[in-house]
Amino acid sequence: MRLKDKVIIITGSSTGIGRAMALRFAAEGARVVVHGRRREAAQQVADEIGADRAAVHIDEISADGTAQRLVAAAVKTFGRLDGVVNNAAVVEQGNIHTTDAAFFLRTFAANTLAPFLLIQAALPHLEKVRGSVLNIGSVNAYCGEPDLLPYSVSKGALMTLTRNLGDTLFREHGVRVNQINPGWVLTENEAQRKREHGMSDEWYKDLPRVYAPAGRILHPEEIAAAAVYWLSDECGPISGQVVDLEQYPMIGRNPPKEAGAIPA
Repeated sequence: MRLKDKVIIITGSSTGIGRAMALRFAAEGARVVVHGRRREAAQQVADEIGADRAAVHIDEISADGTAQRLVAAAVKTFGRLDGVVNNAAVVEQGNIHTTDAAFFLRTFAANTLAPFLLIQAALPHLEKVRGSVLNIGSVNAYCGEPDLLPYSVSKGALMTLTRNLGDTLFREHGVRVNQINPGWVLTENEAQRKREHGMSDEWYKDLPRVYAPAGRILHPEEIAAAAVYWLSDECGPISGQVVDLEQYPMIGRNPPKEAGAIPA
């Protein structure tokens, strides 16, 4: 078991990639704090893991004091804290014409500031065990889609946060900070967004190969499998790194114009 007895907070772990990570980490021996906004969904994940290895914490990720409450829940329940996964995020459509200040700040509060505050609150406990942080970003961090402007910029800022803290916190406190940038993943929320755009429930079964060379997009379980390494001792001294998890190169790729567009 690669995460035996490690205690890990996973924000936004009641659905999607977060849920897949909670289940995979538990299978690797970890004890996890399942976080979300809907108790029923979070409790289902915890029940699947088992009461002795999972705790549930319901909180709005960008609310005042959430970081401190999450850390307190982990330490109170399991007696220690070994890792933090900043996975929770706000994903809303917005471009230069439709994004106002409140929308922009709300996105940054959840996607950039909340991860910073959780790392800050967890640091004294992570330092004791030379623990680790994994931030979940997005390949949109590099430039993003026109209608995901605030989200994309917030993930770019998260990437800078990872590289900055990955250097300083490892040198000064022995705590590793790394990031994975998933590409297009078939989550419940992604499926719901496509339905809202008028696409059929089977939209993901017939995608242009330029967007899905494998004939399909990524599954949450594949992101979870990759995440295990960064929370485990196998990661060794690696810190301040950002790894893209997509089936084609993101930077410098130029899809042919005839490929068409997939709604964001």
